[in-house]
Amino acid sequence: MHEIKNDAFYDFIRPYDSDIEYHFAGEVDYHLLKSDKPYEGLQSHREALIVVFEHLVENSIEDLKGIRERCGDDIADQLSPLVYDIDKARPTPVNPNVFFYCPNIVKIDYYGNVYYDAEWSPNDENFGTMVPYWYALMEPVHGRRNKPEDFHKVNEALFPKGTDKLDIYEWTTDWSDLFDAGHEWYGACCWSIYDKSMNRYVVMLVSATD
Repeated sequence: MHEIKNDAFYDFIRPYDSDIEYHFAGEVDYHLLKSDKPYEGLQSHREALIVVFEHLVENSIEDLKGIRERCGDDIADQLSPLVYDIDKARPTPVNPNVFFYCPNIVKIDYYGNVYYDAEWSPNDENFGTMVPYWYALMEPVHGRRNKPEDFHKVNEALFPKGTDKLDIYEWTTDWSDLFDAGHEWYGACCWSIYDKSMNRYVVMLVSATD
C-alpha cells in the first residue's frame, strides 16, 4: 500500500488548506492511499494507518533536523520525532449515514457565532474528545469557517461515486502523540475509509488546540 501523491481531490481542497505542504479542509488532514493487494477488511485499514504514520514520522524527523539547523541543539534536544503504537489502536465500525451527517445552520449571531440544529455541541464536556466529522471540517480553530454546502462539496469530490458502500472505522486516539494537541482542547479523531467503487483508502486525522 502507498500514499497517492497527486490526486484531483488535493487540487480541489487547496483553497481550504492553510498549509500547502499538507491536505487539510477545516481541521481534517486527508491522506489518500492505493493498494495492489485485495481488500482484507480491518487488516487493510490497519495497514493504511501504518503507511500514513510512517510517512508522518519521516516528516517529523526532517522537521527536527531543520529545527536543529536553525535553532541549535539546545532547542532540538527538547523535542522528539512523532511516535505511535498501532497495536494500541482500537477500531469501531461507523455507518456512512451517521458519519456523513451534516446539520443545518440555525442562526449566526452578532459576534459571528454559528448555531446548528445538532445534538452535539462544543462545550467543556466534549472538548478534548472525538468530534463529529462535520464539526472538524466546518469549525476549524483558526482560519476559514466552512458551511454545510462546503461539507457536501468536499465529500462529493472525495467520494465521487457516492458514500453508501464505504467501509468506515473510527479509531481510538491514545496510541500516538500526534493526538496530544487535540486531547488538550479541540478534539482528536482518526478515521479510515475504504471506497470499494474506487479501490481507494482515505485516512482522516484531526488533532488541534488553540
